[in-house]
Amino acid sequence: MPYKKYLLTGLMVWLPLAITLWVLLWLVGLLDGLLGTFLTAVATIAPENLLPTIERLRHIPGLGVVLVVGFMLLTGALVSNVAGRWWVEQWDRFFTHIPIVKSIYNSVKKVSDTLFSSNGNAFRTALLVQYPRQGCWTIAFQTGTPGGEVQSHLGSDFVSVYVPTTPNPTSGFFLMLPKADVVELDMSVDQALTYVISMGSVVPGDLPVKLPSH
Repeated sequence: MPYKKYLLTGLMVWLPLAITLWVLLWLVGLLDGLLGTFLTAVATIAPENLLPTIERLRHIPGLGVVLVVGFMLLTGALVSNVAGRWWVEQWDRFFTHIPIVKSIYNSVKKVSDTLFSSNGNAFRTALLVQYPRQGCWTIAFQTGTPGGEVQSHLGSDFVSVYVPTTPNPTSGFFLMLPKADVVELDMSVDQALTYVISMGSVVPGDLPVKLPSH
């Protein structure tokens, strides 16, 4: 029956948009909720003549997103100069002297510096690797190269890779593989992620593949 075909076709058109809007609305709601909590705390110490203004701010939809984005832009601009970097160094030094907190803070900072640095190689390259056994291939992303004690045991001919799970790529496995055992793909990271999330149903355009030399 054509009705079933039309229904599925319509669903394929609108489902991605619906999910995207749902995620964006969830994010806006989360940030607005955080702003509301902050305004509630401010209202407890603010003069009474400011309470109506604070209450009006609480009911402006999307204000939390605007303020967070503006705060991030302002922070980025301030730390781009010498004085701003000095304050960041003092901030880091303060948190690295607090027991327990320093372990979490240092770990998250190293990961974020690696992922978001313009000079880093993390998640810049899509790879084809054999996992979980020889003969089974999957998409992975290069996150760097082993270092320190690990490198002294493995040598320099290894790469660190992240193998995402499907359809949720935020969980996965961290592996260190010989360079000769990975295939570097010409597809972009976005294309590779789409390929993983869609469970192979959305295939990127035909591109030449660089096969490993043995």
